Amino acid sequence: MDDMNGQKIPFKVTAGRFAGAVRSIANSEVGWKAKVMFGGLVALLCAVSGLNVVNSYVGRNFMTSIENRNMAEFIRQALFYVGVFAASTIVAVITRFTEERLGLLWREFLTRRAVKLYLAKGTYYALNASGQLTHPDQRIAEDLRAFTVTTLSFVLMGLNSAFTIVAFSGVLWSISPLLFIVAVLYAAGGSYLTFVLGRPLIKLNSLQLDKEASFRSGLIHVRDNAESIMLAHREERQVVRLLDRIEDMVANFRQITSVNRNVGFFTTGYNWLIQIIPALIVAPSFINGNIAFGVITQSAVAFTHLVAAFSLIVTQFQSLSNFAAVVARLRSLMEAMEHSQQTTGSGIAMVEAEGRLAYEHLTLLSTNDSPLLKDLSIAIPFEIRVLVTGPNQAAAVALFRATAGLGSTGTGRIIRPGPNDILFLAQRPYLPPGTFRQVLEPAARAGEISDERIFELLRELNLEQLLSQGGGLDAERDWGTLLSLHEQQLVAFAHILLAAPRIVFLDRVGAALGADQVHNMLRLLSRHAISYINTGEDGDARDFYDAVLQYREDGSWTWTTNGAETSQIASD
Repeated sequence: MDDMNGQKIPFKVTAGRFAGAVRSIANSEVGWKAKVMFGGLVALLCAVSGLNVVNSYVGRNFMTSIENRNMAEFIRQALFYVGVFAASTIVAVITRFTEERLGLLWREFLTRRAVKLYLAKGTYYALNASGQLTHPDQRIAEDLRAFTVTTLSFVLMGLNSAFTIVAFSGVLWSISPLLFIVAVLYAAGGSYLTFVLGRPLIKLNSLQLDKEASFRSGLIHVRDNAESIMLAHREERQVVRLLDRIEDMVANFRQITSVNRNVGFFTTGYNWLIQIIPALIVAPSFINGNIAFGVITQSAVAFTHLVAAFSLIVTQFQSLSNFAAVVARLRSLMEAMEHSQQTTGSGIAMVEAEGRLAYEHLTLLSTNDSPLLKDLSIAIPFEIRVLVTGPNQAAAVALFRATAGLGSTGTGRIIRPGPNDILFLAQRPYLPPGTFRQVLEPAARAGEISDERIFELLRELNLEQLLSQGGGLDAERDWGTLLSLHEQQLVAFAHILLAAPRIVFLDRVGAALGADQVHNMLRLLSRHAISYINTGEDGDARDFYDAVLQYREDGSWTWTTNGAETSQIASD
């Protein structure tokens, strides 16, 4: 099997991933339910195979009664036929229902685990920043669905084929040993040729999934940025971009149809011959009077079932090629997520320590590797308020991002408290879709904060109008779209006050808010005993701060607190 880069995927790795996925659900809290359902499926498949064998004998006797013009036997065998068909229908429907429910149970379990892993330790951010994996969202949503449904389907088809081989080998051998040998050789040759002709589909199907996802993400980009695109009159650029993706998608699909055509020529002829081969071998015995006419019908049924059981690759190659692509994509997803959690991709070490925020020999670099901050070594007590300022705003942004654990280039060490003790307010904050209450309340205190406390805070920030604008605390809205950047900043700030961390890092909040509002925010933080670090301008009022971290163009810095100054002077 090949992966998306044309490299060989070790069979042991793929088998290990599959076995791990099975073990994970078997040992989970829903494992007992999955085992019961799978055991029931095995029993139902045995019943299906048994009914197919019974049906072959009933069909033989039914046709023989017609040949002998025996009305009483004809009626009796017809009743048997109806009974077997009814039982087969009931068992088949229940089997399909149980298979779908087990597939749904497995998909739900694996998807929940994948989502938790994707959102743990900033994995989603690391994957997006590195660009090492395309469309992880599609792999979690669509590929996991295809993996669970298709895997279960193939496992059951394999079991059903095994039962069919056991059940019909004896039947076919008793009719004609030669016909049994022909069935085995015919299926083996057909499987080999189908694999040779259709092997390119594995890579092409995987590429098609990526190209479809790329086109869909382009459409989503237009929807999410509709206002900005219209204001900038960039529709033509979007048209070109989307048409290019359509062209890639269609070109790849043309290659898929070409391979399917070649495979189709072979498999269609292969399936047609199955209908005539039994008659060619068994009919001479009937003509010579050695067997009854019904045996011809029984041999056709047995041959068809046996060849189908041996020919899973031929009959299911399209599904198998899709499945191989899905397995490779999921393998890439799991490896990328595991790798992103093991490596930070930066020379900056992040250490979590209760009650501490400190920088040890921290050097931050710009995109062209010029120093923004050099050898920053300070400890920031939680009791003081800090202004970060200087001529190059990129240095303040880099410090904010590095402290938050976002992708930053540099060296040194950052020691910071746990996520409940430090929060970050970005210049463009994120407001998740949901109710206004969910946007404001911290997850750890959901349902604990009274409406009166929320109303009081909104009044302090002059945001009461948002309640009527959004339909109340419990109305669901896309707040990032509904609110202006100014309002988003204040709502995000209200969330911070309710979360009550020990310290908050503010990133250029003055860009969206006026000076009076910024000062009001800082006063509210002090009133709630929340320390803060604010990236601001040189002219900002120093009355709201106990310390100033001032950086220079060359990356050197000074730290001033209570009249004492610590400095780092850049060497020439």
